[in-house]
Amino acid sequence: MKTNNFNMNISGSRLPVRRQSPFSSVKFFVFCHSLLQLAQLLVSGYMKSSISTIERRYGLSSRKSGLLASFNEVGNTLLIVFVSFFGSRVHRPRFIGGGALLAGIASLLMAMPHFLSGQYNYTDRIRSPSDNSSGLCQSDRTLSTTSSNQSCSLQENPAQQVVYPLLLLGQLLLGIGSVPIQPFGISFIDDYASKKNSPFYLGILLAVTAFGPAFGFITGSLMLRFYVDFDKIPKDQIKLNPRDLRWVGAWWLGFLVAACLLFLTALPYFFFPRNMSKEDDADDAESTQDCHQQKNPLQELSLLQFLKSFPRIALRTLRSPVYLLVVLAQVNLAALLAGLATFMAKFIERQFNQTVSVSSMMIGGVCIPLAVVGTVLGGVVMRRLSLSVSGAGRLCTAAIFLCMFSIIPMLFIGCSTQNVAGVFPNSSRGLLCSAGCRCPEEAFNPVCGSDGVEFRSPCHAGCITMEIDNTIINYTECQCVGGLGRASPGTCSSGCSDLLLPFMAMLGITSFIASLSQTPSFMMILRTVPTEDKSFAVGVQYMLFRVLAFMPGPVLYGTVIDTTCILWGRKCGKSTSCLYYNLDQFRHRFLGVQVIFAFGGLLCFMLTLVVLHRKAKRQEPQPESKGGY
Repeated sequence: MKTNNFNMNISGSRLPVRRQSPFSSVKFFVFCHSLLQLAQLLVSGYMKSSISTIERRYGLSSRKSGLLASFNEVGNTLLIVFVSFFGSRVHRPRFIGGGALLAGIASLLMAMPHFLSGQYNYTDRIRSPSDNSSGLCQSDRTLSTTSSNQSCSLQENPAQQVVYPLLLLGQLLLGIGSVPIQPFGISFIDDYASKKNSPFYLGILLAVTAFGPAFGFITGSLMLRFYVDFDKIPKDQIKLNPRDLRWVGAWWLGFLVAACLLFLTALPYFFFPRNMSKEDDADDAESTQDCHQQKNPLQELSLLQFLKSFPRIALRTLRSPVYLLVVLAQVNLAALLAGLATFMAKFIERQFNQTVSVSSMMIGGVCIPLAVVGTVLGGVVMRRLSLSVSGAGRLCTAAIFLCMFSIIPMLFIGCSTQNVAGVFPNSSRGLLCSAGCRCPEEAFNPVCGSDGVEFRSPCHAGCITMEIDNTIINYTECQCVGGLGRASPGTCSSGCSDLLLPFMAMLGITSFIASLSQTPSFMMILRTVPTEDKSFAVGVQYMLFRVLAFMPGPVLYGTVIDTTCILWGRKCGKSTSCLYYNLDQFRHRFLGVQVIFAFGGLLCFMLTLVVLHRKAKRQEPQPESKGGY
């Protein structure tokens, strides 16, 4: 008689039964998918926290950086339609793992420009006390001209020319890689989780989805405290500090961290089966296998038939006035969010003279958590009050109406541009007295004069000598500076940084109030479309988000910000990123666009209430006629 070595030990007693593989458990899938979504959304949030740093490092306009921020939506939008078609026809876990690997490769591509480029050569770098040719007023510019020519030769390096296309490619692949992650993950969990546990699992994923970008901004805050070239030059050669307008943080470091996380979280998906047993549920006493055999009618179509029917079904869905108005309201709010997420950190940095690190922490630590709380509270209110579609519409309208009252005061909370000689407010001042210094056009090393006037560089201030006491630098004999004729490195403070706290309070309140409408508006969509069209309606909704809000939104905001620039940087005869903004115009136009989008959302919700009221009135029983006159 053969001995069963698997179940029997030497003494003949039975061994414990082998445990079930974790890869056949939907709970383990939820755990893995939460980690993956966290890593994927961390990349998205990190990109937005680093956008102004990348802009400064490679001399991009805000319009270009806005295009870069929105480019991942291009790949996502092009392929999201096919997710609706493939559904459960493919091995979803492997598709998710493949998408995560592609996103990891894209994250590596995003960091690649740092290794292809040379060192960050900011203007007016002073190498030693005896070499002051790059910063001080002097007639002989031979040394600085040579240095400038060397810098321009680096700019013309072929590797430098591919930086922006490489960043765009990375964003494009990042969008493509993220296509299967959330839709396939949610549908897989819903298929194999019990009816009791499915909402709980999906709630976990939604919470991670909400906090993922916050972790991205916080990661950005930590990484941008390191100097961009800390891996290329010794620490004692780093002369800038984070408060310097020329400071560039290690924007590339977070992409390497995110790539490692994506690769690690992608691996488990290649071990999950295509199908697994459904969780036991007392309500599912019948065979659960039949449930998985039920298919949406759309999945019975071939790919060609699906593509042909897509426009027809989309138009049928959009003909519902309530659906269309609610989606348009959400598109307006999504466009508002696109600008806030992409450029609000830069706005805080410039408006209140804060470091990029502090600005990113403000967004990740204040705005996003409050928005998450508002989203959850909106769902709780709707559940507790058992709101109908009309009730949900009234809640959304009230929330956005209050949001308008919290946005408008922010238009008046901020700083005006400091007095910068030759730039603002009198563009002619400071040019004549430093004319003999022959200051290079690209010179940018802000100094604050003892008379409170800021100058673009020591050269523009007419400073002839420099004193160094340990690490403290002072410029003396400055011809253009009144009073003591001295200047110190750095920008002159506008003196209104104390307004940051009330501004962040209003911004946090705005984020909280606006997010109250998210869950009710989503439920309005689900309750106003036919049951067979729900999945498709949600797909169309997210596609419109991308096409009408997330793709054009950052470009629109970046273009608006560029119109407020009063001094563009110059390098090798070409314009680079903006050096100085008219801060009042920056605040009014940037926040003004957000007010317009908030008003658009309010108008759409109000029209929704009108449509619902007329519909309810038509459905009321008509009183019986009592005869003629």
